[in-house]
Amino acid sequence: MKHLQDLIQVAQGQKKATLLIKNVKLINIFNHEIQNTDIAIYKSRIAAIGKFKIEGEKEIDFHNSCYAAPGFIDSHIHIESTMVPPDEFARAAAVHGTTCVIIDPHEIANVLGYEGIKYMMEAAKHNPISIFMMLPSCVPASPLETSGSTLYATDLYPLLSDEWVLGIGEMMNYPGVITGNRDMLDKIRIAKGKRIDGHAPYLAASSLNAYVAAGIYSEHEATNLKEASEKLSLGVYIMIREGSAARNLENLVRLIKPETKERILFCSDDLHPSDLIKEGHINRIVTKAISLGVDPITAIRIASYNAAQYFQLTDVGAIAPGYFADIILFKDMKVIKPDMVIRSGEIVVEKGVCTKKRKINRNPPRGTVNIGKFHIDKLKIFAPVGKKEARIYVIRIVPGELITKKETEIMHVSDGLLNSAVKRDILKLSVVERHRASGKVGLGFVSGMGLKYGALASTVAHDSHNIITVGTNDSDMYLAIQALVDSQGGKVVVKDGKVIELLPLPIAGLMSPLPIQKVSSQIKRLNAAAQKLGSRLIDPFMTLSFLALPVIPELKLTDFGLIDVGKFQVISLFAD
Repeated sequence: MKHLQDLIQVAQGQKKATLLIKNVKLINIFNHEIQNTDIAIYKSRIAAIGKFKIEGEKEIDFHNSCYAAPGFIDSHIHIESTMVPPDEFARAAAVHGTTCVIIDPHEIANVLGYEGIKYMMEAAKHNPISIFMMLPSCVPASPLETSGSTLYATDLYPLLSDEWVLGIGEMMNYPGVITGNRDMLDKIRIAKGKRIDGHAPYLAASSLNAYVAAGIYSEHEATNLKEASEKLSLGVYIMIREGSAARNLENLVRLIKPETKERILFCSDDLHPSDLIKEGHINRIVTKAISLGVDPITAIRIASYNAAQYFQLTDVGAIAPGYFADIILFKDMKVIKPDMVIRSGEIVVEKGVCTKKRKINRNPPRGTVNIGKFHIDKLKIFAPVGKKEARIYVIRIVPGELITKKETEIMHVSDGLLNSAVKRDILKLSVVERHRASGKVGLGFVSGMGLKYGALASTVAHDSHNIITVGTNDSDMYLAIQALVDSQGGKVVVKDGKVIELLPLPIAGLMSPLPIQKVSSQIKRLNAAAQKLGSRLIDPFMTLSFLALPVIPELKLTDFGLIDVGKFQVISLFAD
């Protein structure tokens, strides 16, 4: 620790603190008390807690009007989901009291591989919050799709020595773990005492035991109390997720009890920019937990110290001598909205505004949307010869959920082709491979999107992020795809041969260099345009982005074709 002797002298009043916070109501997560006190900070660390004769080069007296709590920690987030790079995300998150996040750059790694991870590592430096990393374990997420890269244990191993890398990210390929897949086991072995995060929805009984025995000790995919309780009983830390795509706190809040509270964390996983700006970040989860009856100090501990302990960050997550000075100050314990945020002893937020200027990244990654020559005929779905009707499998959207249902429908055949049945809300869905110009296209149908006209398309399509398109007709779908090629990624709404709304995402087809407020405004316009085309979904593009995710049940579509997630295999579109 730098300046150790100086820190000791400050604690004894022999040297001035660089910052002295006076007369605050300290939330002490160690003794579960609130105490009126002063906090002496020397450079990045806390020197002393108490009413001592310590002077500060800078002193701020809050006259007991503010609570002081440890800065909040997001235990699992994909920054790419905010559609802005780390530097812009950090400024937006800091305003809400987040001083530390543990990211899994899984999304960009599926597009750019090692290059994408290094981009995120560089972009994470010198920001108003601390950004630690878990290395993506599943690139590609499954063998049933085409990603932009494949990462093996040998690719990840050199990065594990970086002080900002805390371990191996979510092990989504849980079938591979429990069946002893060599690649999965190699990635587990290289962790060597560092954390390995889990991702095993619905896994139970002996299979769950095998998964945990491999050394995987967290879970953010638990969505019901029974599932979470079983995993908790096996020594797994439960990351209660409240993001944009999935919100599980209400279902899991009863898990927070005196006997279990030390093994509960909070995370957002995927968080869209408008939700981050308007609703907040981890502070929103803490506020909601308190409203659901969780003791406020317990909620704050879960959001700070528990996460630090799980990730073996021994000097983060509490306000105590020797700890990093990551502190939030706020007036209302029921609705936590920080007035000031201090990170590593530096004031980074005052009066709700981030005081640190945005770092400009002058080395954006290369372009990533390459589909080669693409003809509209690639979108045609041919029916069995001589058939007037065909029974097909359809992806049924479950509003507000990541899971989908596998259903069958009878479709009319016209000129040997199957087309969208708009009146029945059965729309054509396509996934076009965009990394290697292979020409691969997966085709299927989806119900629940609700479009009456036009098409939507996006290069945000978990997890390989190929171009996913849904539409009422092939012409508009084709135009939407071409628009995203021209913009090198993004989200688009097309109607009657015209681009109605477009958000370019030129950074790996996932992120925009624009300020987060502008990105949020454009997303609102995109969703409003999609709703004008008839969609009944609150966020049609978010729903669309998960229809290509072949690790969450039941039926999904990749560039390989229809995926039966339960069987973990490609199936025919035709049910007969």
